[in-house]
This record gives sequence, C-alpha cells and structure tokens, in this order.
Amino acid sequence: MIDDKKLPDRYSLRGVSSTKEEVHSAISNLDKGLFPNSFCKIVPDYLCGDPNYCIAKHADGAGTKSALAYAYWRETGDLSVWAGIAQDAIVMNIDDLLCAGICSPILLSSIIGRNKQLIPGRVLSALIQGTQTFVQQLAPYGIEIHLTGGETADVGDLVRTVIVDSTVTARIQRDQVISNDKIKSGDVVVGLASSGKAVYENEYNSGIGSNGLTSARHDLFGPDLTQKYPETYSEFTPKELIYSGNLRLTNIEPTTGITFGKLALSPTRTYAPVVFEVLSKFRKEIHGMVHCSGGGQTKVLHFINQMRVIKDQMFPIPPIFKIIQQESQTTWHQMYSVFNMGHRMELYVSEEVAADTISISQKYGVDAKVIGRVEAAQVTEVIIETPNGKYTYVK
Repeated sequence: MIDDKKLPDRYSLRGVSSTKEEVHSAISNLDKGLFPNSFCKIVPDYLCGDPNYCIAKHADGAGTKSALAYAYWRETGDLSVWAGIAQDAIVMNIDDLLCAGICSPILLSSIIGRNKQLIPGRVLSALIQGTQTFVQQLAPYGIEIHLTGGETADVGDLVRTVIVDSTVTARIQRDQVISNDKIKSGDVVVGLASSGKAVYENEYNSGIGSNGLTSARHDLFGPDLTQKYPETYSEFTPKELIYSGNLRLTNIEPTTGITFGKLALSPTRTYAPVVFEVLSKFRKEIHGMVHCSGGGQTKVLHFINQMRVIKDQMFPIPPIFKIIQQESQTTWHQMYSVFNMGHRMELYVSEEVAADTISISQKYGVDAKVIGRVEAAQVTEVIIETPNGKYTYVK
C-alpha cells in the first residue's frame, strides 16, 4: 500500500490547493454573516431593509478548466466546449446557493478576462451565448435566473488565455435558510451522482465538475501539449508535472466512447431542478447540504464539529476518475480529497426523508442513494470506506 506521507502532493506542487488553507486563514477573522455555518455567506437584507429577509451574494468560476477548453478548441476547432465553460462558471455558483436553500430567483453577472491575442471575438460570443442558453434550459424547471450584464476585460498582461467567472445574488426569507446547524447524529447522507445523463442534460456527463482540473489535465494528457500550448500552464510548475500523462485530447475512452478531452470538459452538472423539488416538499426536513467542490469528499468538515461522517456506500467510481488515478498514480486518499469521485451533492436528512429524496432525484435521471451516516464523536472526521481502502480525514 502507498503511504501518502512519503509522497509529494502533486496538487500543491502545481500551485493549487484542494483545502485552501491560506484562503481560510486570510478570512478567519471576517464576519461570517447571519448563519455562520451556512454553505454561503448570508447577510441582512440591506436592499429592502426587511428583517424577515436576508441576502446571499456569491462568486465562483470555471477555474483552470478554461485552459483545457482552450487547448481542445485549438486542437479540434470545436467551439462548443466554450458553452460548457460558461455553464461551469454558473453552476459553481448556483449549486453553492442551493446548499443554503436558495433556488430562485437569482441575479447573475458574468466576468470574463481574456488575452485578446489568443481569445478572439468568436470565443467571447460562444461564452455569452452559452450563458444565455443554459439559463433558458433551466427555466422550465422553476429555476429563474436573470442576466444582469457583467464585465469583459482584455487583460493579456495578467491572463494567459481566458478566465470565466460569475457572481450571483439572491434574496430569501430568513426562516427558509438551510444553515447546516441541524446536521446531527443519526442523519443519513444522500448523495446525488455526478455522472450519467440527467433529463435536462444533452449528453453523457463524466462527473468531473470544475475542481481539480489543474492536476487532471496535466496527469491525463501528454507532452505534445507542452510545446503546442505553453500558454496553458505556469512556467513555475515543475517540468515533470507538466502534461505528464500518456493520452491525447482526441483519444477515445472505451467505456463511454467519448474523447478524453470531452470527458475532462464535461460541463459541471447542476442539481437545481432536483433540489428545487426536494426543497418544495421537504425544506424543513433538510438538516444540511454540502456541495462537494473544493476539497472533494472532505468538504463537509468545514460545517460540522464533534461529528463523524462515515461514507461506506459510495457510488462506483466514474471512468474519468479511474483514468486520472491510473495515469498519475495519485493515492486514493488524495483522490477523494480533490475530486468528487462519483457524487457532488450531499443532503443530510433523517432516514424517513431519504427514500423520497432519492426518488425525486432519480425522476430527473440523476442517480441517488444513501452513501453514509452521521455519528457523534470526540473528533471531527470523515471516514471513507471503499473497495480500494479505508481513508480518514480529520478537521
């Protein structure tokens, strides 16, 4: 068995962090809002002054996934990948809002910073059109998103290719907020699958989301990209960790029949239609929700104290994560702390509500099941039990 402690952290050596220790340290003394344990910061209703309401404003983006989209577009001429990046930037925001109990209406503002020498107008058009199309696709499911403009800046001195971000703002009644304070011993954890094809998706989704893409693309794809597209990586990255895989973007993954490039670029799945219906029926019974984004399966550690979350009924690992692990030889312990590994949304509920929650999710083509449970404990930890081993993460 590989000992993690004797291995360099490939993720941090590439200049990124799955746990964002420095970020959390920098904001540790800031006001945490009305609901300190909520997934998103919630502040008073400064806009209308209604004491019964509050406001959430959130920011996130597609991250370094846009660098992979750039390489794939340059290699294949396929502009459609940019619509996926637009979706990534939206979903990484709205699915965080879901965890606070907010589904609709939402105000969305987009922010694009590009290197004009490399990102032409047709790419900007594809990103903007992709944003509009995705918003329209969600409307029939009760998800009301209003586009409020944004900023497109030519910042070639700062950005190598393009960065695509969004901000969202929403207003909600205070007694409707899900704050994670109710997570307790005896709760079960319902996981919503990250891969497959939901009824509101156009094609198979690999489940990759928008986390860990810096390592994913360098671990999967080979050194031909190093010479072709030096603008897609940092000059400070150790040479042996730059595009160190054996695959080409256009190689076919045999299980899915889809190119590895497209699998790695699968647009981040939103769970908004599922959660909208779940909340409409069981809002008061939802004790907590966690979006397994940065930090992967350890994300819940930020929202619990003196509890143990045992995840011993995980989904089968989707092909994309198996390939990343094989190509990189990253330990499974690290894989679960970086990637979602099969489910990206968790609902913490009583056993009585779990079955109905699962049924609603499956109606939308999103597989769901009880993947674990919560216990009281002296320490705060997550234990993941899989066919590949048992892994413990302590707060």
